[in-house]
Amino acid sequence: MFGFQGGESAETVARKRLYMEDARQRWPFLTHFDASTIRNEPQLIAIVKDRSGRTRPEAEADVQAWMSGKLFL
Repeated sequence: MFGFQGGESAETVARKRLYMEDARQRWPFLTHFDASTIRNEPQLIAIVKDRSGRTRPEAEADVQAWMSGKLFL
């Protein structure tokens, strides 16, 4: 998700960095290490759920709202 896979364009890398910082502002409990190792939406949902004490549906809704309109490719 936020991690860099190699061979990506400078635009993609810059966009992912912005998304990573945006996610860390939205969820202050995300460390830089957390954000750099999250590979997909279910992993982000699990961290948000576990660290915020929310239910899974609440965490899913929060993550999906944040992801709306973002391009992770």
